[in-house]
Formats: sequence, C-alpha cells, structure tokens
Amino acid sequence: MEELIPINITIADRTYRIKALTSNEESIRKTVKDLNEKIIEFKTSYAGKDIQDYLAMAVIWMATSHLGNISNDNAAVTEGLEGLKGLLEGI
Repeated sequence: MEELIPINITIADRTYRIKALTSNEESIRKTVKDLNEKIIEFKTSYAGKDIQDYLAMAVIWMATSHLGNISNDNAAVTEGLEGLKGLLEGI
C-alpha cells in the first residue's frame, strides 16, 4: 500500500500542508501551478477584485475545462461496455 506523504502547496499566496499519495504528488503540483497561473491571468484581466473572486473564477474555469475530459472518458467506457456486451451475446 502506498504511503501518504506530507507536501506543502501554495495557492494564491497561502501555504497549505496536505497529505497525498506519492504517485499523486506530481499531478497535485501541476494542478496547483495551473491554478496559480489562472489566478494571475484573472488578476491582470479583472483589476479591482479581491483574491477570493480570482480564486473562485479560477476554480470554476478549472472545473468546467475538465468537463470535456469526463464526457470523453464516459464515451470510452460506454464503447468498451458495448464491446463486452457484444462478446457476451456471441457466447
């Protein structure tokens, strides 16, 4: 079983200590990097907001940008299940 390791991440200039699987650390760090880049992008595009607004916009952007990946995954699963169904019907 993989062990949880403590890692420090910084989101919008605040540091958080979390525990994660070793295999997930790289993915977490990339996600945090992407999130911080998006926050900076929103700061330059929408001056005058507070950090909570930028963080909310970045999180909404990230969540909706991954919706396409979810539906693609569902399509692949459905296709695989249809293939299995066809094989079982042939038995």
